[in-house]
Amino acid sequence: MENKEKSIAVLDWAYETALNGIPMVSEPLEEFVQSYIDKYGRTEKAINKMVNAQKLKCSTTGFLTGLGGLITLPVTLPMDLTSSLFMEVRMIASIACLRGYKIKDDEVKTLVFLCLAGNAVGDVIKNVGIKTAQSLAAKKLLPLLSKELILKINKAIGFRLITKGGSKGVINVGKAIPIVGGILGGAWNYTEVHYYAKWAKKMFNENT
Repeated sequence: MENKEKSIAVLDWAYETALNGIPMVSEPLEEFVQSYIDKYGRTEKAINKMVNAQKLKCSTTGFLTGLGGLITLPVTLPMDLTSSLFMEVRMIASIACLRGYKIKDDEVKTLVFLCLAGNAVGDVIKNVGIKTAQSLAAKKLLPLLSKELILKINKAIGFRLITKGGSKGVINVGKAIPIVGGILGGAWNYTEVHYYAKWAKKMFNENT
C-alpha cells in the first residue's frame, strides 16, 4: 500500500509539474500549448509538431542518462524515469489541451494517467467497474467518472508505475555499458513517447 501511495504521489507531482512548468526550464503547459495554437491552430499538425518535439527531448534524456554506464547508473536511472514520466505526462496533457479539454479538472487528469496504461487501458477500465466503455474515448468516459472511480484508476496506474522499472530490464542491463546504454535509453524513450502519443490521440479524439 505504501508503494502505491508513493507512486500516486509521483503521478500527482508529474501532473502538477507538467501543468505549472519548471522555472527556467519549461513554461506553464497552457502557454506551451498556446505557442503551437498560434502557429498551427487547434489542428492535427499542431499535435504532431508538439509530439515530435517531445520525442526528441525524451530520447535525448534517455541517451544522456545512459552514457555514463555502470558508474552513474544508480543516479541516472531514477533521473531518467522521473524526467521521462514528466515529459510523457506533459505531452499527453498537451494533446488533451489542444483538443479543448479542461486539463485542470480531476477527471481529465485521470484520463491523462490512463493513457499511460497503453494497451492495458481496457483492462484497467474493466477492473475498476466501468462496463459500458466500448469506446475508450474521453467523451464516453468523462460522464462515468465518480470520485471513487477516479481514485481506483489512479491507484491502478500507480501500481503500473511501480512495475514499470521491471519492464525495462533489458534496457537497464544495457545501461551498464557506456555509449551503448545511451543508445538503448534514447531508443526506448523515443518509442515510449510515440506509443503514449498514439493512445492520447485516441483518448482525446473529438470524433469518437
